[in-house]
Amino acid sequence: MTTIGIMGGTFDPIHIGHLLLGRQAYQEYGLDSVWFMPSGQPPHKKERHVSSAEDRCAMVKLAIQGEPGFVFSDFEVLREGNTYTAKTMKLLNDAYSDHRFYYIIGADSLYEIESWYHPEEVLASVPFLAARREYEREHRSFDRQIAYLKDRYGAQIHVLHCNEMDISSAQIRRAAAHGLPIDDYVPKAVREYIDLHGLYQL
Repeated sequence: MTTIGIMGGTFDPIHIGHLLLGRQAYQEYGLDSVWFMPSGQPPHKKERHVSSAEDRCAMVKLAIQGEPGFVFSDFEVLREGNTYTAKTMKLLNDAYSDHRFYYIIGADSLYEIESWYHPEEVLASVPFLAARREYEREHRSFDRQIAYLKDRYGAQIHVLHCNEMDISSAQIRRAAAHGLPIDDYVPKAVREYIDLHGLYQL
């Protein structure tokens, strides 16, 4: 059976932390490929302007070019309306019955997942590969959070042993808006695209 890791997100912009996470999942769990899947209309981003799907997809394609096992997927951006992970995974499982999917997330998402649309459906639909981060949050350690989600939802959660980068797309957008260098956080081709198209300017 073909094993596929799903890297979902707004990717506004994609950064090297995303690539690090995808690379670790690909190598540690012997995946056949990792699909980078930009969201179409992200339901949780209505409070701010989100770059066009065209720009976000272009940056993802540039970022993963030449990376072994990395594949661009427009599965979500081609769908109309809000793109919820629960719905996406149901459609993926229906469309690719010969594939086994894993959903790749950072440690922060492991704590936020109960705020997702129908978390019980998401956690039942796909095993998760979650990046380990050693910290206490909301009085629950990383391992205890995994145990809690397994107990409450029957979730399948496997640990990714990699160091997450302490950087977010929001920080990169702010830096770009103020003319600060972002070369350490995004691939060169992505930085050039941001400059060329004047993204994130105030």
